[in-house]
Amino acid sequence: MLNALLRALIPNYDQTQDPDVRRRYGVVAGAVGLGLNLLLFAGKLTAGLISGAISVTADAFNNLSDAASSVVTLVGFRLAGQKADANHPFGHGRAEYLAGLIVSLLILLVGVELGQSSLQKIFHPQPTLLTPLTGGVLAASILVKLGMGWFQGALGRRIASQTLRAACVDSRSDAVATAAVLAGLAVSHLTQLPLDGWIGLLVALFILKSGFGAAKATLDPLLGQAPEPETVQAIQDVILSHRQVVGIHDLIIHDYGPGRRMMSVHAEVAADADLVEIHDIIDHIERELNRKFRIEAVIHIDPIQIGNPEVDRLRQLTAQLAAQLHPALTIHDFRITTGPLHTNLIFDVVAPYDLELSDEQIKARLTAQIRALEPRCHTVIQVDHSHVP
Repeated sequence: MLNALLRALIPNYDQTQDPDVRRRYGVVAGAVGLGLNLLLFAGKLTAGLISGAISVTADAFNNLSDAASSVVTLVGFRLAGQKADANHPFGHGRAEYLAGLIVSLLILLVGVELGQSSLQKIFHPQPTLLTPLTGGVLAASILVKLGMGWFQGALGRRIASQTLRAACVDSRSDAVATAAVLAGLAVSHLTQLPLDGWIGLLVALFILKSGFGAAKATLDPLLGQAPEPETVQAIQDVILSHRQVVGIHDLIIHDYGPGRRMMSVHAEVAADADLVEIHDIIDHIERELNRKFRIEAVIHIDPIQIGNPEVDRLRQLTAQLAAQLHPALTIHDFRITTGPLHTNLIFDVVAPYDLELSDEQIKARLTAQIRALEPRCHTVIQVDHSHVP
């Protein structure tokens, strides 16, 4: 059913990596959210005025803020769908993340406002009236919000959109909030207990928790987060599937919005390989990465010595000692220079950002371990920090 609807509304709906298709997904989600939230606002506001329940009226304005969020979603996806220009050479894809952040902030604002109104109702309780109209409107709202959450979540998963995922969380939170309001009104109606304010306060806390979670999910890509391990592994598999590349390191991925990513990586190749052949292979790999992952790749070539028994032995020894120092440590760009009195081991060590050892401790301990086994060897070590998990 969903596929049939999307097929009717979005040409090439299954090509979710296409920026124009993503934009159309966002427009559809925003338009549906805008229309339904305006209807819910009107119905709940009427029910709230009739019942005198602050929780119902606050819930109505919650839906009005959701309508505003839908407008933000529409605008955000339209901006994100704009092509790159002279002032924005990497496109406008991060506008989608900004839209998701604004949606999250609106969720938090509604939570704060609802909490304040609920506290006032706790200190100054007033009688509430549960009418068939109020109960019917709230029950219908719960079903509508659950349906909206499913719809937004399904679209968000298809296009991997944090904005739609935030909207999905918001809709589910609204359904829970409205259910709590309805339950509170029913109990108050039957027992005459002044629960309206307390239920409203619990709803406000639930909304605030959802808002903080949604804000974090949209802030992470804006601030710059490590890529997903599955993506890193898939990229590594593609590059290393070419026999001319014997290793990679320093993989960095920059996210400029969904479908707009750039990456750089160092590829180790044999020092005596044919330069023209290697250049052709690297060009092929860059095109392959763009085709499979819609990512613009820049690959730097690092020539290394291969087939030299002494170099291979020292490289393997150094890698083992680094792993013994800490399992997360790896080495790359290993080379040696020999002299009459000593041999220099020149290499980089990759360490995760959260490693408890400092760069100087890594250098000192690894140097001591190497010198204990190979007294003639001196070390020249550069410590890098991993940009990927």
